[in-house]
Amino acid sequence: MQRQWRKSTTSSAGGPECVEIALDPDVTGVRDSKNRTGGELNFGSAQWARFVDTAKNGAFDPR
Repeated sequence: MQRQWRKSTTSSAGGPECVEIALDPDVTGVRDSKNRTGGELNFGSAQWARFVDTAKNGAFDPR
């Protein structure tokens, strides 16, 4: 089965921050939408949930 990728809603149009994700029941894939053949990062569901919660809490915001 082919993965269904979608562009992140926070990616800028034409900007350098273009990220796509593929949400599957057990694994979430993340890749650069400008370099789709450059590989992907895969996270288990618990890992992805932790990452999203951490990002929402501002842990990755520039200081």
